[in-house]
Amino acid sequence: MLYKNRVDAGERLSEALLSLRGEDVVVLGIPRGGVVVANEVAKALDAPLDVVVTRKIEAPGEPEYAIGAVTQEGDVMMDRQAAESLGASASYLEDQIRQKREEVKDRMRRLRGSSPYPGLGGRVVVIVDDGIATGSSVSAAVMSVKKRGPKEVIVAVPVAPADAVQALIEDGTKVVCLSTPGPFLAIGEFYEDFGQVEDIEVRRILDKNVSRRR
Repeated sequence: MLYKNRVDAGERLSEALLSLRGEDVVVLGIPRGGVVVANEVAKALDAPLDVVVTRKIEAPGEPEYAIGAVTQEGDVMMDRQAAESLGASASYLEDQIRQKREEVKDRMRRLRGSSPYPGLGGRVVVIVDDGIATGSSVSAAVMSVKKRGPKEVIVAVPVAPADAVQALIEDGTKVVCLSTPGPFLAIGEFYEDFGQVEDIEVRRILDKNVSRRR
């Protein structure tokens, strides 16, 4: 399945989630690209939209490959086996964790300002991204959200590798994924337009959601 862009992916993903309309739902996008997809879901469900911020811990010399992630609370998820096999020393991991925790704080400030975070207790939380690669970022997002006492957590993505989806399911998370193609090399290969999304666009989307729901 090939998507024109993130808006197209969000519109198609929304169709698979329409059964949630009318429930007490909060949609959380993973910045930055995931927020564009999440916006279409939030509009379709008439739900509030916010972000859940994570930062991947990069493999040494391979910045696109994640060996772990840091949640917005500063908690760490780590694939210890991958880290060891890729030569990530203890000092390297300490530096990465410290750096990523600071990046999470900075991104939360830039994207959300001083707005209070939405209460998630007892609500259905839909975590949306534009796709899953290794699964580290979305797993960290799930960890973060589950600490806030939601009724249910659903991960919704347009595309992901089958093994990443299965890992989430085995961890007790419901997953809505439109396509699990193989071989899977990169999320961008399933989009005609996979351009960079800037912070200012994320802020605009979040502000517009608030205005629309007033």
